[in-house]
Amino acid sequence: MFAGCPTPSEALAVAQAVFASRYAGAAFAFAAGSIMRGEGTRLSDLDLVVLYDQLEAAWRESFLAEGIPVEAFVHDHETLGWFIETDIAQGNPSLLHMIAEGVVIGDARGRAAALQRDVARRLAEGPPRLPPARLNVLRYEITDAIDDLRGERSPAEILAIGAMLYPRLVELALRRRGRWNGAGKWGPRRLAEADAGLAGRCDAAFRALFAAGACEEVIALTEEELAPHGGRLFDGDYRRASPLCRA
Repeated sequence: MFAGCPTPSEALAVAQAVFASRYAGAAFAFAAGSIMRGEGTRLSDLDLVVLYDQLEAAWRESFLAEGIPVEAFVHDHETLGWFIETDIAQGNPSLLHMIAEGVVIGDARGRAAALQRDVARRLAEGPPRLPPARLNVLRYEITDAIDDLRGERSPAEILAIGAMLYPRLVELALRRRGRWNGAGKWGPRRLAEADAGLAGRCDAAFRALFAAGACEEVIALTEEELAPHGGRLFDGDYRRASPLCRA
């Protein structure tokens, strides 16, 4: 047990012990996350991406190891490839970052290093262009949110609308600039990397919204980000249901 946040070397020792005891037969793993970067807090978790040669099915699990929260993503190369391609298509780099930045555990270090090089290359290439269907969903949902903010709303409703709007606006802003999306705490971090001025405006606007219910700055900023994509979207929005919706 650790009194505070473990150091990267302490966390690595725990990861190595977990790999040896819990994932016998795995080829290698990557230990990653804020603890391994030296940026963790006492509540940070340790990420493990574990690779087997072959599995019946991939899985994800969470558990405590010596008091450290561990999130493990367990794959073989086929399932890992599927998740990587899916994440790239969606513009979400979290799994890719775990691999590219992770510390290798296990004996198959040559294979792990080759995978890291390939994933790092794909990260550097950036995400694909935002698909038109996803772009229109974002435009529609953002338009709906700012229209709601223009109405007479209670403070509780303003909070709820702002909480829904923020990640969608961040996704739109990042993808327009050819950047990977950032979920949760990674949203403001990636926005600051992409455009420090925009990140500052976004922070100030949403602070005013959440603290005082002041909607004007958020609405203005949002409309500026919508403009390069054709602006607001309501009239003419059309989405065809998938055939899979039929029983």
